[in-house]
Amino acid sequence: MSIMPVIAAFLLSLLLLAWVSRQLSLQIQLLFHLITRNGDLTIVLLFLLLLPGIVIHEGAHWIAAYVLGLKPSKFRVWPKKQRQHIGLGSVNVRGGQLWQESIVGMAPLIVGSILLALIGEYIFDARQFSLAIGEQRWLASIYTLQQALLKPDGILWGYLLFAIGNAMMPSASDREPIRPLFFTVALILGLYLLFGLPIAPFARLFYGITPILHNITNAFIFTLALDVIILAIIYLIIKFIAPQPAA
Repeated sequence: MSIMPVIAAFLLSLLLLAWVSRQLSLQIQLLFHLITRNGDLTIVLLFLLLLPGIVIHEGAHWIAAYVLGLKPSKFRVWPKKQRQHIGLGSVNVRGGQLWQESIVGMAPLIVGSILLALIGEYIFDARQFSLAIGEQRWLASIYTLQQALLKPDGILWGYLLFAIGNAMMPSASDREPIRPLFFTVALILGLYLLFGLPIAPFARLFYGITPILHNITNAFIFTLALDVIILAIIYLIIKFIAPQPAA
């Protein structure tokens, strides 16, 4: 199994999922606001819709911080205004080293990706779906998606996939320590390659994680399909119920 296509597919599907997740969140909020005409109630409804994913998101922060010895406290799972945005949950963590804070910040994405991969592999056969997409067999992909959701408890598992996939992305505060760590690691790797040091250990590492990345990518593609369908439905509902401008 080649390394680079799997890594490229993983990164592309992750970026697409992050973008679609953001658009979906905005459209869901718009729909709820059109229905309720109440900003606070809109946020509460969004929170309740994503509740399983939010619990997993904050739980991943807490567990990672606890394992790394950062003594987490004040686990909150409820909407709260935080300056320019609304936080759906939070965990207070004692400051640590850059690598520790980066792991804590990325923990929801790591845990969420693993859970999506497990659901995709053992419940929905996401591998067959992504294979059909990759080969542009559109009717086969639609049939595979339909059969997956028609399985016993398929709708429930689909909802969990939706909630986890759209709540696992790192927030702005989660991403804050990651950028300097990324540049530090990139600099070290650049110097490592510049001095011609052996790359065989890295090749073995990538080959070892390739099947895992492949399963996660399949789950991302399956989740993307669900998100796009839901986004299209919500968009049509908004178009139908939104007030029309006066002629």
